[in-house]
Amino acid sequence: MDTTVLRRGRGALGLAFWVQGVAFALLVTRIPAVQQRYGISDGLLPVFLAAVPVLAGVGSVAAGWAVERRAAEPGAVLRWSQPVVLLALAGVAVGDRLWQAAVALGVFGLAVGALDASMNMLGVGLQRAYGRSIMLGFHAAYSLGGIVGASLAYWAAREGVSLGGSYLPVVGVLLPTALVGSRWYVRDGGTETREEKGGGGRSGRVLLPLCLVMAVAYIGDSTVSNWSAAYLHDVLGGSEALATVPYNAYMVTTLLGRGVGDWAVRGLGAVAVVRGGAVLAALGFAVVAGAPGPWTGVAGFTVLGLGLSVLVPQVFAAARGDAEVARVNVFNYVGFLVGAPLVGALGEVWSHRGAMLVPMVLVLAAAGYARAFGAAGDRYGGGHERPRTVDVG
Repeated sequence: MDTTVLRRGRGALGLAFWVQGVAFALLVTRIPAVQQRYGISDGLLPVFLAAVPVLAGVGSVAAGWAVERRAAEPGAVLRWSQPVVLLALAGVAVGDRLWQAAVALGVFGLAVGALDASMNMLGVGLQRAYGRSIMLGFHAAYSLGGIVGASLAYWAAREGVSLGGSYLPVVGVLLPTALVGSRWYVRDGGTETREEKGGGGRSGRVLLPLCLVMAVAYIGDSTVSNWSAAYLHDVLGGSEALATVPYNAYMVTTLLGRGVGDWAVRGLGAVAVVRGGAVLAALGFAVVAGAPGPWTGVAGFTVLGLGLSVLVPQVFAAARGDAEVARVNVFNYVGFLVGAPLVGALGEVWSHRGAMLVPMVLVLAAAGYARAFGAAGDRYGGGHERPRTVDVG
């Protein structure tokens, strides 16, 4: 395939990851405003929040089914699902009745599952065409978008800007940007194996280690996003202002880890990077659990970002073909659903410090599955890169 086409495809897909990072961060960081706008009770809010990842899992499976049966190409799924996600985000901002919130969030969940699956299908295909690790760079673009979206949400909340005033202008910019960028999506240069084209895949037992690592990574991520601020304030005695720092530091180090992650995979191999990331994440949780004061806690969450940052992209990179990408993507939402309630419940019945030890043990156990990331035919890094037939940047 022409090198210019591959470069454009890589840039267009990176833009799609960035747009999704902005959109998702705008939603999750303004949940209190959504709750207030629609009068959602504290008891009903968890139902709404749980419904989104459940429906996202359905959307991911549906996208995998469509691609596996050749009913649609991943680029086509991404091309329609990303605008739907953005329009659903706008819908959250303009409604005023509870059923309207339910519909908008439901559509958001279904579309975001299809979007996540198709984005990563295209990313894995492009990595195969390049013959070297580029997957972490796409997820770095997502993290950068998340930082932008969270920053916009922080500004809107501080200035008292309504949901409509903060969401609609952003959607107005992101929607045409995503549609224009979608013109340059490419497949994988025709490098799929016959097994992958036919929808065949490895057994569930072989995929299980990848699925477990995906779930564990998102248990850790949801623990940070849902509990870092409360933990720093209530357990470690930090101020309300300081309590906002851990998640921001986590996001920044996640971006940094993914920014250099492809280089690390090329030089050290995927197995070493996954194992090192899991051990580093476990160390971060250990520091958080034993922190004597708030700044030590901030340091622990910072280390966590570096460790967890490499796990999810490498799970997708280890998948063979589109069907496997869609299957392992479902465990993204499993981890998201399990993580926050698990840590919260343990904090209530045991202790908040003790609760942080559970994700620590889980991510440390994930290091034992690192060998599964070197079992695929294409190994990137450590002298295992596939010789490239084209020179792409």
